[in-house]
Amino acid sequence: MNHVLSDRINNLAVSQTLAMAALARELKAQGKDIISLSLGEPDFNTPDFIKEAAKKAIDDNWSAYPPVDGYVDLKEAICHKFKRDNNLHYTPTQIVVSTGAKQSLYNVAQVMLNNGDEVILPAPYWVSYFEIVKLSGGVPVEVPTAIDSNFKMTAEQLEAAITPKTKMMWFSSPCNPSGSVYSKAELEALVEVLKKHPQIYVVSDEIYEHINYTTDSYCSIGSIPGMEDRTITVNGVAKAFAMTGWRIGYIGAPEFIAKACTKIQGQVTSGANSIAQRATIAAVSAEPSAIQYMVDAFKNRKEIVYQLLSEIPGFKVNQPEGAFYFFPDVSEYFGKTIKGKEIQNANDFAMFLLAEANVATVTGDAFGNPNCIRLSYATSEELLREAIKRIKEALA
Repeated sequence: MNHVLSDRINNLAVSQTLAMAALARELKAQGKDIISLSLGEPDFNTPDFIKEAAKKAIDDNWSAYPPVDGYVDLKEAICHKFKRDNNLHYTPTQIVVSTGAKQSLYNVAQVMLNNGDEVILPAPYWVSYFEIVKLSGGVPVEVPTAIDSNFKMTAEQLEAAITPKTKMMWFSSPCNPSGSVYSKAELEALVEVLKKHPQIYVVSDEIYEHINYTTDSYCSIGSIPGMEDRTITVNGVAKAFAMTGWRIGYIGAPEFIAKACTKIQGQVTSGANSIAQRATIAAVSAEPSAIQYMVDAFKNRKEIVYQLLSEIPGFKVNQPEGAFYFFPDVSEYFGKTIKGKEIQNANDFAMFLLAEANVATVTGDAFGNPNCIRLSYATSEELLREAIKRIKEALA
């Protein structure tokens, strides 16, 4: 019955991360021993101090419709967080709280893009960027990067990608799926290019900012002189605070963009969940040290997984600097037949691992890099060791 559906939905790709996670759940339900490394979801519980804030909010009857753009005291807490952690100076009128950072990104695309506007996406990029841009009438312009450069776009690549139609650049640091973190010097080099093109706005997705293993302090591109009025900083509480199901994201942006996002949100979802908003005040008000135990655990797992993946012939692996993903280049296997299955691309490779190793990963095609697969290490050390052992044995 596709002929009765809109072209908009028929042309929209399914999220490959969610699709692989759903397939893994389906196979588990059939009795197969699947280890899923497909979803980027911390295996920790939400910290108790955040849960207590939510319980208090219920007892205090925070059950009415919240303001469309978020409670004022939450927006004030977000402003404080931006100043403390990112050297970003926003006022509450520049903050919009949404139902997850994904809605924040969609809001921005809807209010900023007209048909034909180009959006530069350093590849690999998070799966939904490409489809959200398309859905909003924009034209995604992929800038390919490689594992040899730690999947980072250079200033020269950015300059070469800019055309008279370029309206925005979207990127994440730390990056999902590569774990790359742009240093202050690397961001300043990009900014030097952007200064020559004042019509271009930047979406900086910083949802993984606290899961950062570099010795440098984290740098937000919006804090670099000249970028404060051209940057939409997107963040949320899902990853760092193990609050994926609470569905709270937010932006800091020039006020005219924030007002526009509030306008569209008022017609689509209205305000985000009231209890989750009250809990988020506790989360963003806490010092980053409150979640350091999770970051330390992720770092330890990263070192283990790096060593184990490096031992698999044909896997080209680099050291991620943040987030909780590996993005190995597996193109050495392309064109080969393993256990009767022909491997032509990363999608074939991911499906082979699911069928033969009972391990769910995600094809790099979904992230704009067809030579790689993404593995999440946001699960227990025991499961990680077993999963990589299975992969190694299936490929032997």
